[in-house]
Amino acid sequence: MSSRKATVQHVAVSRSLRSLAGAALRMLALAALVPVAAQAADRIDTIARVKRSVVAVGTFDRSRSPAFVFHGTGFVVGDGKTIVTNAHVLPKLLDADHREALAIAVLVDGASSATVREVQRSRIDPASDLALLKLAGEPMPPLKLRDSAAVREGQDVLITGFPLGGVLGPTAATHRGMISAITPIAIPQGSAADLDPAVVRRLSSGPYRVFQLDATAYPGNSGSPIYDPLTGDVLGVVNMVFVKGTKETALTQPSGITYAMPASHVQALLSSQ
Repeated sequence: MSSRKATVQHVAVSRSLRSLAGAALRMLALAALVPVAAQAADRIDTIARVKRSVVAVGTFDRSRSPAFVFHGTGFVVGDGKTIVTNAHVLPKLLDADHREALAIAVLVDGASSATVREVQRSRIDPASDLALLKLAGEPMPPLKLRDSAAVREGQDVLITGFPLGGVLGPTAATHRGMISAITPIAIPQGSAADLDPAVVRRLSSGPYRVFQLDATAYPGNSGSPIYDPLTGDVLGVVNMVFVKGTKETALTQPSGITYAMPASHVQALLSSQ
């Protein structure tokens, strides 16, 4: 074989090998993208499903404008007629003279306005700042609670609720974050002057752990579920007042840190009904 023919064949083989290598790399890249695309699709489906179970919590009075006044977020669990929220979201008193009622607002897909449904207080636990509400009539799709003992630092989560709901209205928004720490809430104060009655109650109930998230939640997010992006299982409940009052007393503006009560506290409250 002449040297010229050998060179031509060598070039052809080299091109073929490069072509095969390029095809193999493209296939590997596509294979790597498939799980990512699948997870993204799962996350989109999960958010759509969870939003059907998230409600705005407030009060309703036909004689005022607006008739529904927003207080915070809640979500449906159990039999579809039980709603979880923060205890501090609920008003201390209702205006009986105007028949003011505790209520939820639900924005159904395609509807131009929210549907308001009356609810009743069922259980309140001041120690964990959680409350259960009872819904009459047709049940709503419930969310599943997951054992929060299995939650680990570094785990991705989503938050769906109504940030600034009194301003932006009852349109649920979703934010993503990560469990950045699992930290005790019962932290002793620097001096006796810092011990108000709420802090004393917290300290006397004993230390327990809460989830710290690297996500910013806003007033209105109190009571929002934090959940697994792929399954929609609820891992905890956002708390914007009770926990932050102990953990970050000096902070009055959103700090990029959000706290959540583990779902185990919700499960305990449900079992006590």
